[in-house]
Amino acid sequence: MTVFLILAPFGSFALLMLVTSAEISLFASAAVCLAVIGIDVYRGRSIKMLGAGCVIVFAGLGAYIWLVDPNLSHSAVKLMVDIGVLAISLASLIIRKPFILQYALEKVDAETAKQPGFKKAIYLITWAWTGAFVLMIAGNLLTIYVPGLPIWSGLVIAFAARNGAAFFTTWYPQYRKAKYGAAPANALPGTH
Repeated sequence: MTVFLILAPFGSFALLMLVTSAEISLFASAAVCLAVIGIDVYRGRSIKMLGAGCVIVFAGLGAYIWLVDPNLSHSAVKLMVDIGVLAISLASLIIRKPFILQYALEKVDAETAKQPGFKKAIYLITWAWTGAFVLMIAGNLLTIYVPGLPIWSGLVIAFAARNGAAFFTTWYPQYRKAKYGAAPANALPGTH
């Protein structure tokens, strides 16, 4: 359920970009981000760096298109969103608070969070997502700069990158559990 909520704004954005304007897609996705934040707050959870950052990315880019450049291409909009999400991920790593950590700390007990393998798992999974964001940017760049490439190829790359990172997010904690024992079982979103 957690992975679904994390990815819901991005799924909404990708779907809406197929059927409506970039402006509507961005503002609707910002609203979905706010709804996910609302669900977290209602459940007594923290406001996540990724969710809050994506509200800023979606709403800021929507405002830019609305006020400055309404003719920005769909490919350029997707590229800017992916660059924004990559910036959030890299910033979380630079400040040594990987964005995955907030989700993980809500799933594990304090003892598990103190184990050395826990931090390693968090960093590896955050880097996996960062790599997925880089692949999504590459897919967008291909659709912009390779004119004969079908538009759906960028979607395939984004889908594969996101699903690969989501799979790694659920697989890696189980792998560590099998290899090293209990730590960090159920440490990350979607692992139970």
